[in-house]
Amino acid sequence: MISRRKFISHTVAGMAGATLAQNAFSINLLMQKKDKLGVALVGLGYYSTDLLAPALQLTQHCFLAGVVTGTPAKAEKWKQQYKIADKNIYNYENFDAIANNPDIDVVYVVLPPSMHAEYSIRAARAGKHVWCEKPMAVSVAECQSMIDACSKNKRKLSIGYRMHHEPNTQRIIQFRKDLTYGKVLNVNAAAGYFDPRTDHWKQKKSLGGGVMGDMGVYPLNAARYSTGLEPIAVTAQASTTRPEIYKEVEETMVFDLEFPGGVTAACEASFGKNMGTLQVNCTKGWYKLSPFQAYSGIDGITSDGIKLNATIPNQQAKQMDDDALSIINNTPAIAPGEEGLKDIRVVEAIYRSVAEKGKVKIG
Repeated sequence: MISRRKFISHTVAGMAGATLAQNAFSINLLMQKKDKLGVALVGLGYYSTDLLAPALQLTQHCFLAGVVTGTPAKAEKWKQQYKIADKNIYNYENFDAIANNPDIDVVYVVLPPSMHAEYSIRAARAGKHVWCEKPMAVSVAECQSMIDACSKNKRKLSIGYRMHHEPNTQRIIQFRKDLTYGKVLNVNAAAGYFDPRTDHWKQKKSLGGGVMGDMGVYPLNAARYSTGLEPIAVTAQASTTRPEIYKEVEETMVFDLEFPGGVTAACEASFGKNMGTLQVNCTKGWYKLSPFQAYSGIDGITSDGIKLNATIPNQQAKQMDDDALSIINNTPAIAPGEEGLKDIRVVEAIYRSVAEKGKVKIG
C-alpha cells in the first residue's frame, strides 16, 4: 500500500517528467520551423572571440544567441557587446539547463580537445544540434560516444573542418573525383606556425595538446580528401626544438601515410615554424594550394596554369551557414562526426608509430 506522501512525490515526479518531455517536444517543433538557428558558443577563447563571434554577425542562416563561459567578466562583456539576453548566458555548472531554452538550437563546442566529448554529449542530451571544433576528441572511443549521443537524440553533429567549405579546396576535391589530372600518385602537405606562448592548453597533454591534434589535422585531413582514400599505414617522428616549453607534448610531427594502390602522402605539422602548402601530384599533372589552410587568402595553381584563388567573405561564416542549412533542410553535413573520427583513428596510429619507432598499420 502506497503512502499519501509517496503518492504525491511520485505524481509530482511524473508531472515533472511529462513537463520536461513536453518542453523537449515543443523545442523540437520550434527548431523544425526555424529558418535561422540560434547558436551558443561554449568556451570564449581566441577562436570564439576573434573569429566565430564576428563571423556570426555575417551569417544568413544562424546567429549568436548565447554563450557558455566560466568567467563572469567575459559573460558581462559578451552580453554588452552582442546584446545577449541574460537567460541565454550559461556557465559550466548550469549548462544542462540549456535544454529548456528554445532560443538556442545549436551548441558550438570551442573548448580544449579533452572537453569536446563531454560537452558535445551533454548538448545532444539537451536536445541541441552540435558543432564541435577540431580535433574532434582525444580518442576514437570519445569520437564514437559523440556520434552515438547525437544519433540517439536525433541531433546533427558537424566538425569544424572549415576547409571542406572553402571553394578552392572544394575545387581540388572535384579534380580528384573527375580525374581532371589523372589518378593521384602522391601528396605533400605541411601546416604550421611559430607559437610563442609558453603556457597554453596546446602544450598540456591532459587538455589534448600537442601539434598533431591541432595543426596536424590539416595535412592529415588534406591527404585524405585529396586522395579520397583512407590510409592503411603510417610512419611518424615527433620532435621539439623548445623542450623547456614542450615538456609533455610534441612541437613538430612528421608523418608519412600509405594508402591503397601505392598512393602516399608526406606530411608535417609544427608549432615551431611557418608553413602551409598542399601539393597533389597525379598521372597527368599536378595542383597545389599555398597557403591551403589559412583563415583567408587561399591561393593555388595547376600544372597547366589554372589559378585557384576564389575568395569568400568569411570562411567561418560559410562553414556555419552550410552547417545550419544542413540542419534546416535535414541534409547530410559536409563534415559530419564520422569525418572527425576517421582523422582521430589515424592520429592514434601516428602516436603508436612514434612510441614504437616504426611503421604502424591502420586497421
